[in-house]
Amino acid sequence: MRLASAALLFHVIAVDGEVTADESAALKGLLEQRFGLDDAAAAELMSAAEEADDEAVDLYTFTHVLKAALEPADRERIIELMWKLVYADGSVHEFEDNVVWRVAELLGVSSEDRIRLKQTVRDHAGN
Repeated sequence: MRLASAALLFHVIAVDGEVTADESAALKGLLEQRFGLDDAAAAELMSAAEEADDEAVDLYTFTHVLKAALEPADRERIIELMWKLVYADGSVHEFEDNVVWRVAELLGVSSEDRIRLKQTVRDHAGN
């Protein structure tokens, strides 16, 4: 589950073709916080997530694992984390927005909840 979550989070920062330093730092911080990792373990998980994302043929590779194992509130938390990463560089690219929408659908997170989470994160990010 940890790798599946991290791979989805990496995917959202990479989907626009550029992983900024702000996005990378935000991902590392979220992984440290979410999974209680130290700096080295978070860096290792980020590397494994990037490799898994590169090898994956679709998002279902990761979402089916998470949907089966996580409660609805935890699946919403994944979407919230994705939004935090989307806003890490100060702008929302249409590809990022689309990926969060598709992952939410695959995880069974409603459109209403996805939009609510987006608005909450956006408001806290000051965008």
